[in-house]
Amino acid sequence: MGALVIRAGCRTRFGDFSLDVDLTLPGQGVTALFGRSGSGKTTLLRCIAGLQENDGAIHVNGAIWQEGRRRLPVHKRPLAYVFQEASLFPHLSVRGNLEYGFKRVPPARRRVAFDDAVAWLGVERLLERRPDGLSGGERQRVAIARALLTSPELLLMDEPLSALDHPSRGEIMPYLERLHDTLSIPVLYVTHSPDEVARLADHVVLMEGGRAIAAGPLTETLARIDLPMIRQDEDAGVVIEATAVEHDADWHLVRAEFPGGCLWTRDPGSRIGQKLRLRIMARDLSLALEHHGDTSILNVLPAVVTQLADGNHPAVRLVRVEIGETPFLARLTSRSVAALDLKPGKEVWVQIKSVAIVD
Repeated sequence: MGALVIRAGCRTRFGDFSLDVDLTLPGQGVTALFGRSGSGKTTLLRCIAGLQENDGAIHVNGAIWQEGRRRLPVHKRPLAYVFQEASLFPHLSVRGNLEYGFKRVPPARRRVAFDDAVAWLGVERLLERRPDGLSGGERQRVAIARALLTSPELLLMDEPLSALDHPSRGEIMPYLERLHDTLSIPVLYVTHSPDEVARLADHVVLMEGGRAIAAGPLTETLARIDLPMIRQDEDAGVVIEATAVEHDADWHLVRAEFPGGCLWTRDPGSRIGQKLRLRIMARDLSLALEHHGDTSILNVLPAVVTQLADGNHPAVRLVRVEIGETPFLARLTSRSVAALDLKPGKEVWVQIKSVAIVD
């Protein structure tokens, strides 16, 4: 069997807006469609679902959903769609909402067990309640569980946290991270939140003006400073995959190993050997030409400058460095770049505060 892939060739126009993308995406894991409002993320999702007129081709892991004018109607595409609003059936209990789709899937085609979906989304205590008695975060968790119980071959999520307040987003995020770690169904996840991308995505598509300006693995794509979207983003930074290798119980820290070195960061309650996903903002890196031992900064690592680019202001430069095999970004003043005479190939020391690393 060949590699699992999703091909999304989508071309459509309405009013002054046009969408024109041709993407080949992984047929597993979470792919984030990321960009500003109006960039075409939701339109792309609707084309894949068959909800939007589309002149193109949609293939999902070997199955042809559309090829030119030959297209499967929406109800025959084995997908589930989670919208910004939960849209639960108000006259049914949570259990009734979950069973609605589950019972319509023949037992032989069920890919997700009822009890598994309930446990993954943490809705065990909500089963006998009605939707009007749930918080926004609880309703959205039920909506996601209901979608999974239709046993889709593709899960589409259109900004599922955007209608929630900040506390509700914090409540639901751990459940989405759990799905990322356990779910075998591929997910296309629309968002304009860098935090959601960093915490959930394996692959990312950067959308702008109805075009996909970049697509690739998360760790590589977020480190590209040739893209205006990255250079001008105040929240630019990288995500690295690391492994917990040592605890400092006295100071509640964990040493996380990544390809190229180790970082001390706050311990989220990890186990030795546990995989960690760490987000490091470009504004939280500083560079030096010599190693300074008399500093409060715990993470001081050797690196090589590989690329420089203008930032979002004449006073700002974005510098890409590599620590071993892993790229990092630093947002510096143009004055500092000149003072250090930074250029590709120059050896530097990267300094990262432990408290600035987001796990």
